[in-house]
Amino acid sequence: MSVALILLAAGKGTRMKSDAPKVLHRIAQAPMLWHALRAGQVLAPERTVLVTGHGAEAVEDAARAFDPDLTCVRQDAQLGTAHAVAQARPALEGFDGDVLVLYGDTPFIGTETLEAMAAARARHDVVVLGFEAADPARYGRLVMQGDVLERIVEYKDASDEERAITLCNSGVIAADAKTLFDLIDAVENANASGEYYLTDIVGLARARGLSATVVRCDEAETQGVNSRADLAAAEATFQARARAALLENGVTLAAPETVFLAWDTEIGRDSEIEQNVVFGPGVTIETGARIRAFSHLEGAHVSRGAVVGPYARLRPGAELAEDVHVGNFVEIKNAQLAEGVKANHLTYIGDAEIGARSNIGAGTVTCNYDGVFKHRTIVGEDAFIGSDTMLVAPVTVGARAMTASGSTITEDVPEGALAIARGRQQTKPGLATRLFDKLRAQKARKQAGS
Repeated sequence: MSVALILLAAGKGTRMKSDAPKVLHRIAQAPMLWHALRAGQVLAPERTVLVTGHGAEAVEDAARAFDPDLTCVRQDAQLGTAHAVAQARPALEGFDGDVLVLYGDTPFIGTETLEAMAAARARHDVVVLGFEAADPARYGRLVMQGDVLERIVEYKDASDEERAITLCNSGVIAADAKTLFDLIDAVENANASGEYYLTDIVGLARARGLSATVVRCDEAETQGVNSRADLAAAEATFQARARAALLENGVTLAAPETVFLAWDTEIGRDSEIEQNVVFGPGVTIETGARIRAFSHLEGAHVSRGAVVGPYARLRPGAELAEDVHVGNFVEIKNAQLAEGVKANHLTYIGDAEIGARSNIGAGTVTCNYDGVFKHRTIVGEDAFIGSDTMLVAPVTVGARAMTASGSTITEDVPEGALAIARGRQQTKPGLATRLFDKLRAQKARKQAGS
């Protein structure tokens, strides 16, 4: 059976105290909306429909950055979840498979849970995701008769007996498209909030003789984000899960609680990550690499056997081949370092290609920006760039060439050549002593006159 996703993301999120739509607040350096979309992708949906409302254009732009093929519809009036789902009907015209309703502010529903819901749909007309709540608070309650879900009762409308139930509603629902929209057409708003509740479709389904059931998941999977405190808790949840997964897959984390991962970080087994390392989006670390303490990486690829840091920064486009060494206070951006390159100290390499086994001396800078355009620096294989060399791009240093320390290189250096570009040193015997004596005398006169 084919599957379509409807993802609800129309709410303002008043408790976030923010001008930005709630679903655009970031978890692991990606909008929480992306996490929800990625969760649903496990079912390989034929169609994905995003329902927006507050900040619709920004939400839609962010969603399309993740999935350019999804369809966006708008809920202009906030009349409840059933009304929100109904807005997706035109986008699903002609679709006769199953529909799964997810939420943009519930980012952590797991793969196994969604697969279990899909399997349960083969046996029941309506499937609801539920969880046993440690503190049921104001969640909607799932009223069961054995394995049959009879109805969902919102907290505001629940009796004392119903409020004592601890099996709670996550809001996630699956049904075939025709059944879902037929039931939504029958939903009314005669409740304490005057809203059209999606949860009412369960009672309506049972009244029509349709079957409904609950798939249970861990409460942590249904963790929602409604406030800044919730956002911080969600970040902690993501980091804890991601670190645990790395450890399980054979990655060494010297101090796991100090390593912060992005939503898409990939690290191969037998890699070693030291303490206080931060990964931004788009980082891949291959097997056996070592990222040393206090380094920051984003948009970078680090190959087998490479060592990065401590105190290194890899920016987008940094490509490190096998056995590259990048040391303390080295920054690399949009540059490719071939196998065995060493740049161990106090260096900036930007918009550059560095050939295999070349050595980049301390304090080297690729001067890649002229105030308007960026230019490239090319260094050939087995070259030696002396300390404190300024490579003024565009410039090429040939294979096995050398630059003298303190040089400013503005012209190409042929293969095997030595380039020296610095003023000749002049030494004046005794001049330093005479200058210091003169300056100290001037200082003494000023102090005597004050």
